[in-house]
Amino acid sequence: MNTTKYFEALRQRPDRTDIEEEWIETVARYPLKEAAQQDGRIRRWGLIPEASNRYLRVVLLPDGETVHNAFFDQRFTP
Repeated sequence: MNTTKYFEALRQRPDRTDIEEEWIETVARYPLKEAAQQDGRIRRWGLIPEASNRYLRVVLLPDGETVHNAFFDQRFTP
């Protein structure tokens, strides 16, 4: 999995340490929903049953492969 330095720094935050790499990869490959940002980045969401059925948002760079951010999105509704 390709990542940005920004993402690596965020992974150290206490609210992000419980997000498993496997979940990020799954959402990036098989999103429930996808949206493009104006800056070209791609937002993808997926349901994570193992995390109390929360939705994980994964933000990718425009290349569609490099992970820039990942967090549980409390505002997302499918």
